[in-house]
Amino acid sequence: MDYASTTPLDRTVLAKMLPYFGPEYGNPSSLHQSGRKARAVIEKMRRVVAEVLRSLPEEIIFTGSGTESNNLAILGVARKNRQFGNHIIISAIEHKSILESAELLLNEGLEVSVLPVDKYGLINVEECLNLIKKETILISVMYANNEIGTIEPIKKLADSLKKRRGLKSFPLLHTDACQAAGFLTLDVSWLDVDLMTLNGSKIYGPKGVGILYKKKNVSISPIIVGGNQENKMRAGTESVPLIVGFGEALCKADFLQKIESRRLTLLRDYFLQNLFAKIPNAVLNGHGENRLPNNINVSIPNIEGESILLMLDQLGIEVSTGSACSSNDLKPSHVLLAIGQSPELAHGSIRFSLGRCTTKENLDYVLEVFPKIVRRLNSMSALTINPVREFAPSITPSVHNDKRKSHQPSEGTFSNGVNV
Repeated sequence: MDYASTTPLDRTVLAKMLPYFGPEYGNPSSLHQSGRKARAVIEKMRRVVAEVLRSLPEEIIFTGSGTESNNLAILGVARKNRQFGNHIIISAIEHKSILESAELLLNEGLEVSVLPVDKYGLINVEECLNLIKKETILISVMYANNEIGTIEPIKKLADSLKKRRGLKSFPLLHTDACQAAGFLTLDVSWLDVDLMTLNGSKIYGPKGVGILYKKKNVSISPIIVGGNQENKMRAGTESVPLIVGFGEALCKADFLQKIESRRLTLLRDYFLQNLFAKIPNAVLNGHGENRLPNNINVSIPNIEGESILLMLDQLGIEVSTGSACSSNDLKPSHVLLAIGQSPELAHGSIRFSLGRCTTKENLDYVLEVFPKIVRRLNSMSALTINPVREFAPSITPSVHNDKRKSHQPSEGTFSNGVNV
């Protein structure tokens, strides 16, 4: 129940990778036969990825992770295009690889604006456009949030931005699509983004590999230097087996996208309806309808999420209290704070995420033991005050009041340290 943290490596993908761990071991930068064969495989995978994204092969940069791709997008654009502007915009619920890249740029003298979200985690496109200055060179808004599953209006933002900039090149638009892969379209010609991040560990591919899509006319500076690999955008000998695994996994995820999205949406809604029947004071985090098919993030008042996680783990159920990158961080999730939750309620969050191996029987088992754990922890809790359920959904989680309240971040420093 923690597929959003990572997915198991698909067996058919592993089978495709295995030869490149052994007999096909050539360095793709070598000029001899083994090297040329390795280079040919990488270029084939580049074309495979480009076909899924509807991009040009030369617009695909292989990296070591989604984090590295995000770093390369934010730092690479800002450092290369400083002559055109010194201002970037990021949403308040970005992955930490975006937030901390922005902090680095602050230290380098750039200005960062944080775009707030409403109580469902949605950005407002008009608010984003209002933050743009003549010095703005980049906007980064994730396609779908890794913690609460909310899907952002990237296409609408891209279309509005295109009209706003006219014949100008800036600001560019980057989106982190790591969680969206396998569920939403990755067609960059339709999305009309300038840069997009993907990684292998969320699509049943190997860990340690990702890509950055970079539109052909976009200029960036590398952040890893010392070689001419990846068109001088990412130095270091490419890992042929990982690149093969990424390409194969992305193809399969794209092929299964519609059928798997339908299946998981039904399972998700079944789980939520029964969960709220059994635990009426549970709070759904994220949008009720406009969310990833596999994401279920709830907060339980008066209970620590870590306690729930450990007790579920003893029963063979693996979940998360937020993003895996922050599992050792005792601070409340910056995403939940950004949607207006109190630190106390945010500490009670649990993220269930479904995947290819998830069955109705799995969910029934969780629904059997999870409420018992909540009742036990409630009886142990010294807290007696029941918080107002401002964000609690109805029993049917897909029905929500569409009135949205924008939660503005306080002036000064954002929860992650990024200045507003």
